[in-house]
This record gives sequence, C-alpha cells and structure tokens, in this order.
Amino acid sequence: MVGRLKSIGCAFCCTVLLAQGARAENCRLSVSQPRIDYGVIRREALVESATVRLATRTLLLNVLCVEPSAIALRFVGPADGQAFRFGQQGRLRLSLRHARLDGRVVEWAGGSQPSGGAGGQLLPGQILAARAAGMPVTGQRLTAQVDIDVDLPADALQVRSQTVWEGQGSFELVSPAVPQNR
Repeated sequence: MVGRLKSIGCAFCCTVLLAQGARAENCRLSVSQPRIDYGVIRREALVESATVRLATRTLLLNVLCVEPSAIALRFVGPADGQAFRFGQQGRLRLSLRHARLDGRVVEWAGGSQPSGGAGGQLLPGQILAARAAGMPVTGQRLTAQVDIDVDLPADALQVRSQTVWEGQGSFELVSPAVPQNR
C-alpha cells in the first residue's frame, strides 16, 4: 500500500477572477494576473505538520478613475469565518500592501475601524477604504500589491489521485461617501 501512495500528487490551483468597474462607473479595476496556479505539489515534498502553508503569491492591483474618486475595495468569494475558502477545507487570505493613490502612500481602514486598523487584510464581508492621516482621500490612480496566502489541513493531502483545489472570487470597487472638499 505504501508503494501505491508515495508518488501520487495533489494539484493546487487558485483562481482570482476580476470584476471590472463593479460599482464605480467612473473607475476601472485590473489585476496583473487573473489566475494564480500553484502547480502540482507532491505531499512527500511537504514538511510534516497539522497545516500546510503554500508559498505566498503576489499580484498587482490597479484602479484608474476618470475623475478623482474615493476608492474602497472588497473581495467577494466563498467564505468560511474569517477567511475565504480554498477547496473544501483550505483557507485563502488576501492582504493589500504598499498602496499608493496618485503617488502618495495610503493605508486601509475597514468599516468603523480607525485608520490602519484593518492592516490591509481583506476579510469576508468587509470593505477597505483608502485613507491618509486617518481621513478618506480621493484620487485617480491607485496601485497596490495583493499578497495571497493559502493554508490547508495536512490531512487534505491524503488523496489517491491527482486532485484540483480552487479558490475563486472577485475584487469589487465600492463607492464610499466622501466629502466633496477632500
């Protein structure tokens, strides 16, 4: 039985679909890669632990607006508590980093959290808004790095044939109310 299982691998695939201009008619959203593929991962190559963390993948997110706008984002996809689902048992986490709006550094705040309180992590059902010095800001061009982390329970890798795991979702632009004089 050991001989039959040792060369079987698992294929992991993470698909991030993009929604362009979902709610902000003035703006267009794009990502550098609409699909991220982890390729074939053989369980004998993984370290023994209760959870397997796949290597962080990074993509670039851009928002371009015709007129200066307040920019807020959310990620919509199948969720499980405080993370998005990856396959049936895994978790997918997304974090926005190194964000710049019209060349100036901005931080992310979610809902009623104070500036920087969200730390850029996109959580299910949460909207993150670009802010500077704790205040909503407007601009025409936003760039940000999106880090994607995937965790799987080790027992999920106990399969007898090649298995495809996916995480799917889409980024959406949300138009928050911002005072006109900002």
